[in-house]
Amino acid sequence: SVAFSPDGSKLASGSSDYTIKLWNANTGALVQTLSGHTRSVNSVAFSPDGSTLASGSYDNTIKIWNTNTGALIQTLTGHTLYVLSVAFSPDGSKLASGSSDQTIKIWNANTGELIQSDYTSFVHSVAFSPDGSKLASRSSDNTIKIWNVNTGAPIQTLSGHTRSVRSVVFSPDGSKLASGSHDNTIKIWNAGTGALIQTLTGHIYDVSSVAFSPDGSKLASGSSDYTIKLWNANTGGLVQTFT
Repeated sequence: SVAFSPDGSKLASGSSDYTIKLWNANTGALVQTLSGHTRSVNSVAFSPDGSTLASGSYDNTIKIWNTNTGALIQTLTGHTLYVLSVAFSPDGSKLASGSSDQTIKIWNANTGELIQSDYTSFVHSVAFSPDGSKLASRSSDNTIKIWNVNTGAPIQTLSGHTRSVRSVVFSPDGSKLASGSHDNTIKIWNAGTGALIQTLTGHIYDVSSVAFSPDGSKLASGSSDYTIKLWNANTGGLVQTFT
């Protein structure tokens, strides 16, 4: 897993060597190595203000780090299997984690207190909506579930993929949700109604990661076919393939 800091000055990488490394994104110099996990680090996410970094690991824990000093602030325990995805809410007050123990947990990002735990199927990806009111999760039953962050109640289940979903992301304005799947497609959904807007085809193997550009006009997808494709998020047209 890799993630840029909000100001773009740092890059964090989580590895199967059990560490997280912080890099100067301009020079490529290694700034710090964060050690403490006892198994592979699957997911890293900066807080919105860039002061902390969350990491989820095969050791079933989430750790929160000070990005300036590299100090470990706290370790969040409660998952009984691998933590596969972590995400901060837009205001930085909450942290969501998805696990192979089939739960999504929402934590107070400041105190580490567990706020709620919702049960779904195997959770590989979680993403907050830009306003922080909704959380999208990928499930192994080929669906995407959207949850009310405050109550934990399920709002919608989006069905249409024919194999499991690998990655979910909201557009910057919160109007759309994109999903990448083992069925080799990307789907773009209306985040308000749950209606399927478009299916993007072109990858010949599973799509493992999707990301919107900051203005929401483009969507990037990464695949096991060794390519990255860049799409027009409004028309669904293929813009470029990076090999």
